[in-house]
Amino acid sequence: MAGKRRYWVYLLLFCLSAINYVDRVALSVAAQPIAKEFGLSPVALGYLFSSFLWTYLICLLPMGIIVDRWGTRVTNAVSIAVWSAATMLTGVTGSFGTLVATRLAMGAGEASTYPAGGRVIREWAPVSERGFATAIFNSGAYAGPAFGALFLAWMIGIVGWRGSFIIAGSIGLVWLAAWLRWFRKPEQVDWLDAAERQKILTERDADEAALATTSGASGFRELLRTRTMWGLALTQGCAVYTQYLFLTWLPNYLQTTRDLTILKTGFYTALPYGLAVLLGIALGRVSDSLLNPTKAREGGRRVMIVVMMLSSAVIIAAPFVESIWAIVALITVSLTGISTAVSLNIALTNDLLRRPQDAGKATSILIVGGNIFGILAPVVTGYVIAWSGSYNWAFGLAGILLVIGAASALTLTHRPIAAPDVSPQPATRPRAA
Repeated sequence: MAGKRRYWVYLLLFCLSAINYVDRVALSVAAQPIAKEFGLSPVALGYLFSSFLWTYLICLLPMGIIVDRWGTRVTNAVSIAVWSAATMLTGVTGSFGTLVATRLAMGAGEASTYPAGGRVIREWAPVSERGFATAIFNSGAYAGPAFGALFLAWMIGIVGWRGSFIIAGSIGLVWLAAWLRWFRKPEQVDWLDAAERQKILTERDADEAALATTSGASGFRELLRTRTMWGLALTQGCAVYTQYLFLTWLPNYLQTTRDLTILKTGFYTALPYGLAVLLGIALGRVSDSLLNPTKAREGGRRVMIVVMMLSSAVIIAAPFVESIWAIVALITVSLTGISTAVSLNIALTNDLLRRPQDAGKATSILIVGGNIFGILAPVVTGYVIAWSGSYNWAFGLAGILLVIGAASALTLTHRPIAAPDVSPQPATRPRAA
């Protein structure tokens, strides 16, 4: 019987995305002391929150090409070294300009995470386990803020906001050592037993044979000629908008509207994120159990994506509740919906992708779609707060986008992702002599 050692690769991916988001949320947790030291308004703070996304967005498509060409081992190693160093340098900045510069460097380094993660899942996870593997990977994006909100709030109290950035950045260097020591493709590692290696390669190769329309890889232009790729990217964007609203503004929302200390804010931020991790992984497993390989290749995951997007829209009700625990409950439901929808959307992209050689590029297009919306969320929220004096309209806009994303998943993702000129043609009978 094949073992489960491949789960260590899923764990490495989970930790990769978790560290990625610890470094992102560090600025949100430290927002009050940073704003005080540099004299920042809500609008200026919104631009600072979004600054790492500027380079992140620019670098995503090139990173997709790099991942598909150079592989995931080298790309992830270089990238986490760059963004960890940038995070540590944030702690020694002396002006608003240098603070933005370090966030820009961090965004460039983090751009490989999802394209490389999507490629690793395509290489390591059988199609019957793809939703589960992707949910583990993407759940790190919620475990990171859960751990980071508590740990960094505590560190700020001990070593100040500057010291918290140096500590956060150093965590990535520990992951880097483990990655270089243990990660290779499944056919290359020496720590898999023969039965599990055979299971991974047999199921992976069978899936690729069932999907492939041609050998070789597509370019971005060919991928973007398919309506499904646009629908997936729009769905991703509508979900990621709310994800970044929470990631960048949730600690500040709790502090300013509920009069919480930094440490209490860390707790009430961490709790919904932590629950979203557990529920998101469980729902990823449910998604796999409801689909056989054929239904997965036909895009059957879209139904659960729609349900998750609509459930996440409950955040619209946040302005109408007063209890802190009611707020936490709404945020938990919304975060769980976003977490599951995003991970299943990545899995759906792999399900519908007809060329495994395009996994990095297709995932990078998906994440670009997400982050075009994500880059707007912190800035738009800052303007909305400055204009209205509350978060009510910010949550309402997020809810509307989630409904739009559900409609996109339901109506635009029914065709495979394959260039029109290489789609398989129906067989024809030979003419009689």
